[in-house]
Amino acid sequence: MVKVASYFAMTLGAFMFWQTLDKVHVWIALHQDEKQERLEREAEIRRVREELIRQAKEKETLV
Repeated sequence: MVKVASYFAMTLGAFMFWQTLDKVHVWIALHQDEKQERLEREAEIRRVREELIRQAKEKETLV
């Protein structure tokens, strides 16, 4: 009976361990996706800002 209980406890512990690892893996993946999206937004903001500055300089030279 002790062997069966020990086996059950180890099986349950292994299951909980793998579930926790799976949740950690999903959290890391989501965190990386959010970081990538933030970097892409910042790059787009920089491109738009540089374009606006370039247009402002062109208008300034025409006046």
